[in-house]
Amino acid sequence: MVSERQIVAVLGRGVVPADEPVVRADDRGVLHGDGLFETMHVRDGRPWLRDEHLTRLANAAATVDLVLPGATELAELLASVCAEWPAETEGALRLVCTRGPEGGGPATVFATLSPVPPALRLARTAGISVATLPLGVPAGARAGQPWLLAGIKSTSYGVSLAARRWAAANGVDDVLWTSTDGYALEGPSANLVWLAGETLCTVPAASTGILPGVTAGWLLAHAGSLGWSAAERLVSPAELREAACLGVWFTSSVRGLAEVRTLDGMPLPPSPHTRDLRDLLGFPIA
Repeated sequence: MVSERQIVAVLGRGVVPADEPVVRADDRGVLHGDGLFETMHVRDGRPWLRDEHLTRLANAAATVDLVLPGATELAELLASVCAEWPAETEGALRLVCTRGPEGGGPATVFATLSPVPPALRLARTAGISVATLPLGVPAGARAGQPWLLAGIKSTSYGVSLAARRWAAANGVDDVLWTSTDGYALEGPSANLVWLAGETLCTVPAASTGILPGVTAGWLLAHAGSLGWSAAERLVSPAELREAACLGVWFTSSVRGLAEVRTLDGMPLPPSPHTRDLRDLLGFPIA
């Protein structure tokens, strides 16, 4: 059944067998992590917020001087990988663009589509446990420093994977990176969102170098439908614990919205607003 396997499509070749090699051994994405990617949620057979993801990818490519195909070509690639995907099955769609082989050549561009893992679907209702980890820099240190790969989804993913291994080894679901000056930043693959009074908040990407979240941005843009205002601001973990009666969440493209139920071992009261936010985002519930 198509929903139980991965689908792979390569720019210029279309859909290929999932076990067929699509990247050369000397590809700079493999050798150096020199590439970008975007992950999108597939619902009703189409990638949700596709144009926003492609815009973020284009901005990242400009930051690292990576020449990409045009948005129309990329959209056609995404359409080809989604063409046979059942409309009733949600999927995790990843678009990968590397700098291509050493010695020069066009970018390597391919897309994969797989079922959303059960653990991510469960997190939408069960919530997650989170521990803070120091990122080792002040909150504003990475802003405007493109060589630090701030604010982009780079395939140089070693730090994020190391954080996930730490989380698994220490019995938590995810981590929240913090700055040396005491502010909460982001997770390895998630943005931080919290409700302060009647204001839905997230961390400012421009001044901190965190990834500008597509899902978080959409959520804040539509906060007015729940009677809230929206703001970008800095926050400390202690302030998040104080705001927990109203709600603290991680947002990401495939997991959607996951309520933070414990932070550094401290239980946080369930938020009465999680259901409204889930309904607003429109993600299926496990």
